[in-house]
Amino acid sequence: MIQGKKIAVTMPAYFAEKTVGKTLADIPREFIDTVILVDDGSKDNTFAVSQGLGIETYRNEKNLMYGGNVKRCLQLALDSGADIIIQLHPDYQYTPKLTLPMAAMLNTGFYDLCLGTRLNGRRDNRVAMPFWRLLPNRVITHIMDYCLRTKHTEFHTGYRAYTRKLLETVPFHTFSNTFLFDNEMLLGALRAGFATCEVSCPTSYDDDSSSISFAKALRYGIACVKISMGYLWDRWMGRIHPPMIRPQATAPNPGQAQGS
Repeated sequence: MIQGKKIAVTMPAYFAEKTVGKTLADIPREFIDTVILVDDGSKDNTFAVSQGLGIETYRNEKNLMYGGNVKRCLQLALDSGADIIIQLHPDYQYTPKLTLPMAAMLNTGFYDLCLGTRLNGRRDNRVAMPFWRLLPNRVITHIMDYCLRTKHTEFHTGYRAYTRKLLETVPFHTFSNTFLFDNEMLLGALRAGFATCEVSCPTSYDDDSSSISFAKALRYGIACVKISMGYLWDRWMGRIHPPMIRPQATAPNPGQAQGS
């Protein structure tokens, strides 16, 4: 909990039995009120391992695909009463240690969506990402920045944090069940006038980390450009909400943070 705000970490899992333990170990549990894992019908021991770790664990009997599983994760976090919800993949590609600063960014009141981006800061992150993923990531991000009139270093990260207000405003259950879901969420937030931010996130591409295939990545990239062009057209037509006027807010005092 941070300054009275309840924090939930949600983990959409698929074949994560080898990594969920070390992911959980690096979450700053003294500030996190709820950890929720939803196993999307994995045929390994992800569900049993997660239960053994003592966290709130659910299983989809039918595979809902990535977006469908994230939807269930976010809804379960809302149902738990969380004020800030962090979406963290349990494959240990993203460091769980940033859940606290991401929550603190949203707790300032200035922002409602925070991205954990892999491509800013030290060059090490860019070197770690396979080149066939790095180059299109950069190109599509630049296209999206132009279309969305934003300045982010990456849109293709699965490490995200949302405020309750955003999730109760944006109709996320209507979005795609595919990997496109995360960026539909981003566009939905921008259309509703919510402000976004990002933090730099070191990453790891171990053999145990999940990875999208080249064919799926290509289809995903084309779809990202397509929905961004739709947003650009709507912006030109004056159909996009103006940015919300943010309330006067101050950064949280670290001395006021308290464990749940």
